[in-house]
Amino acid sequence: MSTSPVRPHWPRPSAWPVWVVPVLLAFVQVVGSLGAEHGGPRHGWDSGRESSGPPWADGGSGGLDVGHRELGPLGLALLLAGPALLLLRRRRPVFTLAAVAAVTALYLLRAYTYGPAPFSLAVALMAAVVAGHRLAAWAGTGVGLAAYLGLTALIGGSEQQRGHGGVFPVERPSLTDVAFVVGWALVVLVTSELVRMRAQRAAEAARIRAEKERREASEERLRMARELHDVLAHNISMINVQAGVALHLMDQNPEQARTALAAIKDASKEALTEMRGVIGALRAEGESAPRSPTAGLDRLDDLLDRARSAGLRVDAEVTGERRPPHSGADLAAFRIVQESLTNVGRHAGPGPVTARVRIAYGEHDIEVRVEDDGRGVSLLDDDPDGTGSGIRGMRERAAALGGEFEAGPRPGGGFRVRARLPLGDGPGDAPGER
Repeated sequence: MSTSPVRPHWPRPSAWPVWVVPVLLAFVQVVGSLGAEHGGPRHGWDSGRESSGPPWADGGSGGLDVGHRELGPLGLALLLAGPALLLLRRRRPVFTLAAVAAVTALYLLRAYTYGPAPFSLAVALMAAVVAGHRLAAWAGTGVGLAAYLGLTALIGGSEQQRGHGGVFPVERPSLTDVAFVVGWALVVLVTSELVRMRAQRAAEAARIRAEKERREASEERLRMARELHDVLAHNISMINVQAGVALHLMDQNPEQARTALAAIKDASKEALTEMRGVIGALRAEGESAPRSPTAGLDRLDDLLDRARSAGLRVDAEVTGERRPPHSGADLAAFRIVQESLTNVGRHAGPGPVTARVRIAYGEHDIEVRVEDDGRGVSLLDDDPDGTGSGIRGMRERAAALGGEFEAGPRPGGGFRVRARLPLGDGPGDAPGER
């Protein structure tokens, strides 16, 4: 099956090097302003036309009669100063906003050609809002606009007065000018808010995705730990018991010692087989999958035979309509029986011990019960917090499937383990499985 090629994606502007945007803006502002200066009458007051329109329009487009001073060294320096200050926008966004606003205001008060000069201020505003300095951006914009419009209303002169030059030969703003400037600022601020919210949503989605991956990795490690514990604990315990029997009977009863050694061989082979299956699940993608079968209740007879060969008397009973549960419940039921028999062999005490294994298939669940008539197991034997690793592992297996688990001494002596696991509709249909 063919797969469509992955198209390369441009990185987000926030991932660009910090100098990229300032360099682009410097080029656009200088070239755009020079084009606006030479694209129409440089001295709009000599054209004798009534003007109306946005204040950023040049004279050749029938725009407002503003921006009549030719660009000189100071004008070009101011056009380059705004982009240069933007190099600090990620580390000090508020300072950058204030500095770029001052440079832009000075450029406009000097009445240089109106072109793309305010673009640097728009980028500084957006950087401050996206960085979280919303109050500084909104309040600073309001105060800055009020100060600029108030100053231009105070010092702005008529066309005849501006024709005589001066330090700030700016015109007095009209209502149209005020409406346009305020509208432009609102558009930039609202756009910045939208960009900020989108960035926050993307960051939150990335955080949730990373948390999900960490949780799944933790659950997988826990599952592998349970598998390794159950595989090793059962077989190694059996090997230990049979090795002790073989050593004790080697001289007195060689035939029984031979039987114990055969049981050790079988247990070690089973341990190696299951270890390969568990480790195979950890293989990197592309390597061959393990060929050993997954442990389940269909291997219950083999498990009981190994327990009997270790010296336990095992009585087993399966009731109800036997049908294959989903893989999670099948493995959990097998491991609970395996771990329970291991605990019987380790903790039931000396003398003949009988373990009774009951598997009951219900309509929606399967009940696993393992009881023995030994001296019982102390829950404090393996773990000082009272949840020995074997019992804790069995409880975690049942809880992971949404089932129930209980373990404790029997009233008449011995120990009982009981688990109820949901069957599901078929293999792979465990509750919560993906």
